Amino acid sequence: MYLKTIFQLSRTKDIVRAIDVAQAMGFSKPSVSRAMKNLSSDGYLEVDHKSGAIKLLPQGLEIARALNERQVYLEKVFQHVGVSQGTAAEDACKIEHV
Repeated sequence: MYLKTIFQLSRTKDIVRAIDVAQAMGFSKPSVSRAMKNLSSDGYLEVDHKSGAIKLLPQGLEIARALNERQVYLEKVFQHVGVSQGTAAEDACKIEHV
C-alpha cells in the first residue's frame, strides 16, 4: 500500500515526502517514517535525508505500477456494471488489498 500511495502521489507532486504519505493514508508520520526505513532497507525506495524526498527504486516502482494497474482495472469493471465512480474506487482499493 505504501508503494502504491507513493506512486500515485508522485504523479501529481514533484517531491513526495513522508508527511504526504501519512496524510494520504491517514497514518501517523512516525509510522510512515518507520515503514520508509524498512522499504528502503529492502531495496524498494530511497529517501533523501536532506530533502526528505522519497523515490521509488525499480523494484518498488514495478510493484507500485502493478498494484495501481490492478486497482484501475477493477474500478473500470465496477463502473462498467453501473457502480458509481466513488464507490468503484473505494471497493477496488479494498479488493486490491485482499
